[in-house]
Amino acid sequence: MPVGVATGSCWRHTGPVVENKTRATEADVHEFVASVGDAVRRRDAERLVALMERVTGEPARMWGPSIVGFGTYHYRYASGREGDMAAAGFSPRKAATTVYVMDGVDVHAALLEHLGPHTVGKGCVYVKDLDAVDLGVLEEIVRRSYATLTEDPEFGRRLSGSPGQDSST
Repeated sequence: MPVGVATGSCWRHTGPVVENKTRATEADVHEFVASVGDAVRRRDAERLVALMERVTGEPARMWGPSIVGFGTYHYRYASGREGDMAAAGFSPRKAATTVYVMDGVDVHAALLEHLGPHTVGKGCVYVKDLDAVDLGVLEEIVRRSYATLTEDPEFGRRLSGSPGQDSST
């Protein structure tokens, strides 16, 4: 947790700078995808690489050991913590494939109603099998989220939360 002090309605970061644990790497995306053990997750990862490269116009790049990301955006929390993260991405996890929706799932609620079987977290859509969802809907969610993060210069400055609650990504 970052160290800071409350100053009225603001939170001022006073501790050491916390480095983002999730950073772009030089690891080979295709080697990572080929190493995914579950056949459905591997197939879905291959399809998501193609879909997200088409939607974002950016090449796939590894972020940390298990996130495939596309493009970047800069964020700054109210605590003073800031960094760069993939503007679109996914990770083939054991239970489901995680599709990252960094502008939050709430803004995509109407589209998510038409996606098909999925669950959500604050900034994640979990899909067990891409064959069971509407890929056109998923593509539109990725397109809108990516546009928000990359075309709105104020997006990364608006990120906030309760003091000390920004997580180390």
